[in-house]
Amino acid sequence: MTPASSSQITTPALTLGPLQGVHHIALHVKDMDASRNFYGKILGLHELTGDEVPSTLKDLVAAGEVTNFRLPDNTILDLFWKPDLQPPADDPKTEFTRAGHLAFDIAPDLFDQAVEVLHQHQVLIDHGPVSRPTGRGIYFYDPDGFLLEIRCNPA
Repeated sequence: MTPASSSQITTPALTLGPLQGVHHIALHVKDMDASRNFYGKILGLHELTGDEVPSTLKDLVAAGEVTNFRLPDNTILDLFWKPDLQPPADDPKTEFTRAGHLAFDIAPDLFDQAVEVLHQHQVLIDHGPVSRPTGRGIYFYDPDGFLLEIRCNPA
């Protein structure tokens, strides 16, 4: 399947008005405990519990098949337990998904602290920290080999 070029699009596209932002991101994880620890304790995201859990996911959460986290911008991160999940390659640097990475913003004065936390928890670092005109970033892997970034605007 070839992506449509702008000259091939004949129907009107949505304008920026109807789309308001990302509602949620869903990731498949092999080890729910490792992923809950990683996203909740290492990255410090708020895990949804009780009435915070979306009603459509309550049964799956109760069964231990789904865990939900709220990001600071209110985007929801859903982790779906797939115990038979296998990476397509042993090397996590082998690109295998259509998503390049998921990036989290952090205040510039907390960036170095975040890098230290990743090192203390022996999180596998892909590369960085890097400095660019747009800010600083570090790229690393979650327990299932999904590439993540913590980045900040220039100080």
